[in-house]
Amino acid sequence: MKRITIEPVSRIEGHAKITIQLDDAGNVADTQFQVTQVRGFEKFTEGRPFYEMPGITSRICGICPISHQLAASKACDAIMSVRIPKAAKLLREVVHCAQFVQSHALSFFYLSGPDLLLGMDGDPATRNVAGLIEANPDLARAGIELRKFGLQVIESLAEERVHPSWIVPGGVKTPMSAQTRDRLLAGIPDAVETTKLTLDLFKSKLDSFQEEIENFGSAPTMYASLVDGAGNLQFYDGPLRFRDAAGEIVQNGIPPEDYAEYIGEATLRESYLKAPYYKPLGYPEGIYRVGPLARINVANACGTPLADAELQEFRQRFGRVPHSAFLYHYARLIEVLYALERMKTLLARPEIMDTHVRATANVNALEGVGIIEAPRGTLIHHYKVDENGAIVWANLIVATGHNNQAIGKSVRQVSEHFVKGTQLEEGMLNRVSAVVRAYDPCLSCSTHAFGMPAVSISLVGANGELLDEIRSGA
Repeated sequence: MKRITIEPVSRIEGHAKITIQLDDAGNVADTQFQVTQVRGFEKFTEGRPFYEMPGITSRICGICPISHQLAASKACDAIMSVRIPKAAKLLREVVHCAQFVQSHALSFFYLSGPDLLLGMDGDPATRNVAGLIEANPDLARAGIELRKFGLQVIESLAEERVHPSWIVPGGVKTPMSAQTRDRLLAGIPDAVETTKLTLDLFKSKLDSFQEEIENFGSAPTMYASLVDGAGNLQFYDGPLRFRDAAGEIVQNGIPPEDYAEYIGEATLRESYLKAPYYKPLGYPEGIYRVGPLARINVANACGTPLADAELQEFRQRFGRVPHSAFLYHYARLIEVLYALERMKTLLARPEIMDTHVRATANVNALEGVGIIEAPRGTLIHHYKVDENGAIVWANLIVATGHNNQAIGKSVRQVSEHFVKGTQLEEGMLNRVSAVVRAYDPCLSCSTHAFGMPAVSISLVGANGELLDEIRSGA
């Protein structure tokens, strides 16, 4: 047996490794996707006042702090049993759309762009963001400007680009000025044009990636995401929906407080990252995916004209519910277009200028759940508090966790198709890493040591014989 280890997996957020076992003939016998870092947020937040949770949990990650602040604040809204002011809800959604723009731009242009635009088999010395800038400076500049716009919207509203303290339980801290609204509206057309040009370029290159499209995690799965009242794409609010691999809606209208009836979490021995599953089917059969591809598979439509036109073309090319993880890139760009259009609609609403942007209350419920769609997929924050509002229990289910099983299976499929142990090439192994990057995992967000981690202790004799083994938490 021969073992290939890819450690670390590059151009992702956080730390992971991939192990590929080859048999004597050089064929892939087994693979493992392992998350090798652990974060303790579910435990060390115990005892903290519930209203501190948005500020604490946003420190999980510097890429998507807005996502954690929103999910945490929604859970706190539920603990206070308040309905936040209309203007606050609109402002929260605007900053959330901006988060999608900056995060998706980071994923596409900086992390996966070198593979997509320079080629999977390109020279690794130049197959990076610096090489992309040299090869196509105009496109690289456009990617930088698109991400910059998303961050500027966040800064304009929340006063800081990373880890702001503007989103709070009950709403937001301050209203928006007319000057800020006008400045943000003025920047949207250029961002839309950049996104449309990027979509056109990406679509022009699809034919050269047919083998990847067919073999990058193309096994059918279920999908889950939030939708709005019409069943369309929704990032900030709405019930949870599951759609099966054939395109049928199997569960619809799940309110946040009922998520645990449908989502379970399995603990794995080989990774700190748990494996959520759809409870009615059990583990591991209840595999499902979240994120950009899942959202456009689950939703009836986007609900904005430009994004819906792109979605129609996407479905004409690949069908109503395509499964290839490679198409996460395509879906990501459609979502950027939707986020910009949605932002424009929200900013144009007169209610958004209302100066009443925060509701105040004390503890009125001992439990609260907040669910949003983060850029990488469905994000769940679930808190329990005592009568004084101190956290006594917390559970976070992050997008990368939902996708854990699917990422592992995708690694296996790509390895079996592309890796030939008799003649290893760098491009083979790059494709194994690239399928992980397609999901845009945020591994720092994903592990929180809730419950007992799986531990295996083996006693092995001098001749390699297994003498005894103790397992816990499996």
